[in-house]
Order: sequence, then structure tokens, then C-alpha cells
Amino acid sequence: MFGWLFRSRSVPDATALFRDVVAAARKPVVYLEYGVADTFEGRFERLALVTTLVLRRLSALPAPAEAVGQEVVDQLFKHLDDGFRRSGVGDLSVGKKVKALAQGFYGRAKAYTDALEAGDEGQFRAALARNLYGSERSPEEVPAALLEEIRGMAELLEAADLAALLGGKVLSGGKVLAGGQS
Repeated sequence: MFGWLFRSRSVPDATALFRDVVAAARKPVVYLEYGVADTFEGRFERLALVTTLVLRRLSALPAPAEAVGQEVVDQLFKHLDDGFRRSGVGDLSVGKKVKALAQGFYGRAKAYTDALEAGDEGQFRAALARNLYGSERSPEEVPAALLEEIRGMAELLEAADLAALLGGKVLSGGKVLAGGQS
């Protein structure tokens, strides 16, 4: 989680890539039309899904892509830590909450990656129903439009090299969020 403290200077800065991930995770259509809960849990689930897609692409690229992936994960948990602190969670509780989210994130990442690698839409739908929808939908009720959007993101990522990913405009199309975030 604190790998950024010891990060080699030769690892490219992944800030723009992380902002791209956040922008893609925050797309209003996901919450308004696909029915993902616009709550902390729903936003975390969506962020975990998009981050997993990016990490999957980075794992297929040559060095230093793996180190960039670790930096993205580090930024994700720093972002969550900062969010807890800003919302008033006490210092003693933040570490426990972030640790629980980290365990959840890695479990979700494995479930999504296993399903994608197997090319099994049913398995992927089940993982989405369980995680993104908190088991409030059956796998068959996962919207086809959401699956199409995820396929589209995967295609954009597949076509991107490391330089394009680091540019931060692959998933969000270069749209700028408030505060100068891409």
C-alpha cells in the first residue's frame, strides 16, 4: 500500500492513468442507466472493476508496465484512505477499513480476471451480479449495455500501449473532471 514511498524513480508517473480510471468509474450512465448503486459501496465496486481491466492490460505489456500497475493500486488505496479521512473516519479506524477494502479489491480482481481469461460470460455476469450489484440482481439481470460498455473499455485498453495509458485519455476520452482531473 505504501509502495510509493520506496518507488524507483525510473517508474513512470501513473497519476494521469489513475485519473482516467476514476473518470471511467464515475461515468453517470453506470449509475443512472445500468443500476449500479450510487453509494460508497457501488462506487468502490465500479472503481475495482475498471482498475482490474487496466491492471489486466498492464500485465500484458513489457516493463515497466507491472510497476505502473502497482503505482495505480497504490494511488487507489491512497485515494480511499484520503476519502475516509475527509469523511471524518477516525485515524485508528482508517487502516482497518482500507485493509478490508484491499482484501475485497483483490478478491474481485481475481474473480473478474478469471472470468475474462476463461472467456466465460456467465462467470463474468455472476461476478458482476455478486460484486457490482451486491447480489441484488441475478447474473441474467446484469444489463447487456453494461457488458457492452465493459467490452468497449477492454477493446480501448487492448489497443493502447503504455505511453497511451500513461497519457490518461484512453478510457475517459480525455474529458476533464472538476478540479483538473482527467
